[in-house]
Amino acid sequence: MEQSTIRNVAIIAHVDHGKTTLVDQLFQQSGMFRENQEVAERLMDSGDLERERGITITAKNGSYCYKDYWINIIDTPGHADFGGQVERVLRMADGCLLLVDAQEGPMPQTYFVLKKALAAGLRIIVVINKIDKPAARCPWVVDQVFDLFVKLEAPDHLLDFPVVYASAKQGYAKHHLTDDSTTMEPISQLIATHVPPPSGDPNAPLQMQVSSLDHSPYLGRLGIGKVTNGTLSINKPIAVVKRDGSVSPARLTKIFRFESDKKVATDTAGVGELVAVAGMDDVTVGVTFTDADNPMPMPLIEIDPPTISMNFIPNDSPFAGLEGKFVTSRHLEDRLRKETLADVALRVEPMTEGVGYVVSGRGELHLSILIEKMRREGFELQVTRPQVIMKEEGGVTLEPYEELTIDVDEQYAGAVIERLGMLRGQMQEMHQANGMNRLVYKIPTRGLLGYRSEFMTATKGLGMMNYVFAEYGPYAGDIINRVNGVLTSMETCTTVAYALFNLQDRGRLFLGPGNKVYTGQIIGENARNQDMVVNPAKGKKLTNMRASGSDENVVLTPPVQMSLEDCIAYINDDELVEVTPLSIRLRKRKLTAK
Repeated sequence: MEQSTIRNVAIIAHVDHGKTTLVDQLFQQSGMFRENQEVAERLMDSGDLERERGITITAKNGSYCYKDYWINIIDTPGHADFGGQVERVLRMADGCLLLVDAQEGPMPQTYFVLKKALAAGLRIIVVINKIDKPAARCPWVVDQVFDLFVKLEAPDHLLDFPVVYASAKQGYAKHHLTDDSTTMEPISQLIATHVPPPSGDPNAPLQMQVSSLDHSPYLGRLGIGKVTNGTLSINKPIAVVKRDGSVSPARLTKIFRFESDKKVATDTAGVGELVAVAGMDDVTVGVTFTDADNPMPMPLIEIDPPTISMNFIPNDSPFAGLEGKFVTSRHLEDRLRKETLADVALRVEPMTEGVGYVVSGRGELHLSILIEKMRREGFELQVTRPQVIMKEEGGVTLEPYEELTIDVDEQYAGAVIERLGMLRGQMQEMHQANGMNRLVYKIPTRGLLGYRSEFMTATKGLGMMNYVFAEYGPYAGDIINRVNGVLTSMETCTTVAYALFNLQDRGRLFLGPGNKVYTGQIIGENARNQDMVVNPAKGKKLTNMRASGSDENVVLTPPVQMSLEDCIAYINDDELVEVTPLSIRLRKRKLTAK
């Protein structure tokens, strides 16, 4: 492939600003699919969890043709918890499409991804997406993006960024708002003219760094990266420089080029091409494939440190082993070590006390996605409440702080401001427009643990909150996240409607009738701040007297349905979440009735 015709572009944006939908339209309008071919919506979101949640979790590669150009697209995650992947895959790009919502403007994750792109010196094309929204305010958004570039101290040559306006959902883009357009061609034009071709010497010794991983059921692990120098060929002896600096011989058995969302086998790959290679079962992110006679490793990828940790421990509840296939600590260790090979933002260490592992990541969602993947694979485990990772500098304890942006109707703003004050949040900015308030806070990460569900309740589900890691700052003092106690079962039994009917006045129930529970399992939340041991199997006393109509008068309030993230955010330090392929249970660490 001619090096001068290759364009490598990463699509970066805040979560839910339309990256994956934009990629769908670029692929469909490129002519790479037949007219009668059925193409899935959100083509690049191939994982089950991604389709269920509507977010991109892992970076994906694809490509399409535009005139004489071969455009490689890298679709990146938009959530801050998966920022480690953004940092890695930007190594493969020579330019970026920065998507910004035409109504919301730049959001916390926009700041994060743009900061990483500018640090890599990439050319930026700004795409104002969703211009078909009734509340779109494109000129204001462009001004906000420019202010963000200035705030991030972008070099002068990047401040004059090109802007294109688009509606990915409707399938059109335009250079000016007044233009008539029915296609996405203006975006492809800007990529071809504004993004430089990849640099590198095809005659130099081979260099290719693995930036992400994939898996094939037939070939095993695949390493994905950009050929920086030289030529990559199958069955040619090469060297692999690992993360610890050691060099070992290798031979690649397959090379795949990306065409639309598919992988197509090829014998060689030249400078600038993005490829997936097979032949090494232990390939990890950051290793360099290089010339066997003249090894030249590339600099290791620097990743921001994790801010949250949780303990993953084997399941020891009375119901352990009933629903899962993998239940031992050895199973846990093997699975977690395997995950660290693909996710360099994840850290795994043995617990100093007891059996289990301390798993550290970027946030609650980062770790909860891992737990969800494990339970779907047949694992049983228990996890503790998330803890922030503190630092000591000069004898002073520092903790991580987040920049929190909240969009909320002004009638709910007072309650939100009051609660954030209790959580040690410090307001930085406040803007009002069209009956909506935008609040920007600096708040300890500890204060946000479990706050999302509380926030959605306080705003009747109409508020939006987003946050991104800001910095380490002084320890903010004690924070009380949960004030209510819990209702725990006094015995192993099956819940009965009559007993639950009498308990529902005590607080909120998490379970309905007919559920098997064990001693110490949490079945609900107490309306008061103490824990209460209850009997969820207590039946009605039988007599030979009947009261007219009262026997059928058991009316239960539907139990509160809690997702995995809700459960993790809910528990206190003396509680655990038990996770199995079929169930998610809350329990006390000590399973005693009193």
